[in-house]
Amino acid sequence: MRRVAKWLVAALVLLVLLFAGVAVALQQWVGSADFRGRAAQQASAALGVPVEFGALTVDVWPVPAVAVDRLQARTRPAITLERVEARPRWQALLQGRLEIATLVVRNAVVPEQTLALLAAGTRNKGDKPPPADPARTLAMLPRRAILDGVTWVWAKGGRSTIDAQFGLGADGLPQDGRIEVREGRFQGWKAALDRAPEGHWQLRADLGGGSVKGRLELQPRPKGSPLLVAQLATAGVEVAALTAPSRTLTGRLDASTSLRADLGAAGSLVDGVHSETRFTVRNAVVHGLDLVRAVQTIGLSRGGETALDTLAGQVVTRGRSVQLSNLVATSGLLSATGTVAIAPSRALSGRVTVDLAASAAGGAIGVPLAVGGTLDAPSATLTRGALLGAAIGTAVAPGVGTGAGAKLGDRIGEGLRGLFGK
Repeated sequence: MRRVAKWLVAALVLLVLLFAGVAVALQQWVGSADFRGRAAQQASAALGVPVEFGALTVDVWPVPAVAVDRLQARTRPAITLERVEARPRWQALLQGRLEIATLVVRNAVVPEQTLALLAAGTRNKGDKPPPADPARTLAMLPRRAILDGVTWVWAKGGRSTIDAQFGLGADGLPQDGRIEVREGRFQGWKAALDRAPEGHWQLRADLGGGSVKGRLELQPRPKGSPLLVAQLATAGVEVAALTAPSRTLTGRLDASTSLRADLGAAGSLVDGVHSETRFTVRNAVVHGLDLVRAVQTIGLSRGGETALDTLAGQVVTRGRSVQLSNLVATSGLLSATGTVAIAPSRALSGRVTVDLAASAAGGAIGVPLAVGGTLDAPSATLTRGALLGAAIGTAVAPGVGTGAGAKLGDRIGEGLRGLFGK
């Protein structure tokens, strides 16, 4: 019995030494300049840009993994990853299959502009690769991804550093997810996504002092990619937290949103998103625009602010274009209704009709204003027809005649658009 035990111990020691020797040899081979150079060449060919690896290592302890240190894509601006670890599934590995159990990305910097250029370059390649085997593609997807200190650089300025974890189900769809913005733009935002047994997902996000909750599901189509459909409820969220760094509008937002996203749309994912939202903003302040002064001065208004008790309306998005309609704003000094469009360039266009209370310099009823400028620098001025009518009304009856003349002039201008323009 003792002899058998000695042989078993000796065999075990031999196996450990053999395993250690293989690990050391593999470590030296993977870490060699030749292997590192060939791996970098293959990565460069796949991405279409030069890629450099600082080091390639095989870790055995505490968790077996293959790691790449100081990875850099030589783009402008560059994508950098301090460390990427791929941890294999041992059961599959022993059966001769490579499946990734966990993928870890640490301290990466990913510019939005660069990622968009790489995606566009991939789509514009003339030679399309043969369709991949779905089963093989699913097997290569990591069952869990961990992002530790990944910084997203926004194309329009600013950064957001996040920590996140995502898990995939057996069908390759998200099973759960957690994300937290720990630094920079949107700092403090947290979101959780969990898959229900019925197949849909429940979302909860804590942001801007409020919350967003909702249900998401995929709807298959006979042809093409599925549609992502969502119903979201927003409660008590500070508007400025959603539009940072812009602060054109502040106040607490309550809203209900219906969203549909075509996951196979050409261009970016944003281009395939359609949404409709009904909203109310309590204690709203429009910064950079004073509607009372715009009416009182019968001219262009830039700067200042408009304080409102409530601002309500409907928002419809089609890709990057935004249309605000059925706007109703009320405060102690004014009430206003109108429609405003926001172009992809952030330019504003629209019309607002303002009624001033009697306490605001005698009041004015139904004064039409044209909204222009940009989200960061909005402006409001009387329409050309209204401006002419206001001038006539002021000459006849200062004060009361100004507002009435502006309203009448706008109607005449609408009837004779070719003469008075907008």
